[in-house]
Amino acid sequence: MTEAQPLMSVRDLCAFLGGIPEQTVYQWRHHGKGPRSIKVGRHVRYLVSDVDTWLAAQADRPAAA
Repeated sequence: MTEAQPLMSVRDLCAFLGGIPEQTVYQWRHHGKGPRSIKVGRHVRYLVSDVDTWLAAQADRPAAA
């Protein structure tokens, strides 16, 4: 059995991202642009590791020479 990972609520994610509006996070989810989400009953949750992976992918990459 794997170790359980912490889950973030939409509100937690918004606070973690510096106050992004909740509606923005829901729009990202609807359009498949935000971090991978999980439905727990009727609640949306995010694995911390998925948020970290998504953030790393958002980082600007230097242009290739």
